Amino acid sequence: MGLSITDLKKGTIFALDGVPYRVVEYGQKVMGRGGSIVNVRIKSLIDGKVLEKTFKGNEQIDSADVSNQNVQYLYNDGNTFYFMNEDTFEQFEVSSDLVGDGAGYVKEGDRLQLQFFDGRPINVELPKNVPLKVTYAENVVKGDTANAVTKDATLETGITIRVPAFVKTGDVVSVDTATGAYRERVKE
Repeated sequence: MGLSITDLKKGTIFALDGVPYRVVEYGQKVMGRGGSIVNVRIKSLIDGKVLEKTFKGNEQIDSADVSNQNVQYLYNDGNTFYFMNEDTFEQFEVSSDLVGDGAGYVKEGDRLQLQFFDGRPINVELPKNVPLKVTYAENVVKGDTANAVTKDATLETGITIRVPAFVKTGDVVSVDTATGAYRERVKE
């Protein structure tokens, strides 16, 4: 099935030269007499490279045969992450390069989605926000309110983020997986 260039909205997955890509940024310019040009930034779902691409007029683009499976994260051994399909109990090995920065947002037992292309895992889809427990948070000097007071906090997965002054060790916070930013304190 072919896609037209106007189908390339942010998040769309398509194939170019047999490689699946996801649209990261999209911009369209309408030219005189009904023609248009679409400028996109695309990210390869195989190796993570980001490219700038321009499509003109009525070009057709191939849709990518990408499928998703719900999986549970089991563990990692430093180089490889292990996931299991909870319905079929099939296990998948994914290199730590593919998981990338997402490793700081997953803990054992989390449910995620794996994307597959030609039967092999190509991407780990993280939820938009994840709750993580604060294992260490600095104490703040009382009365230091000249600016919006934030401090470093280490989370249970080992990553460090900036949090408001009222967050304490033992709190559970919601973290945006796209930016790594604190969202809110989660009430238990």
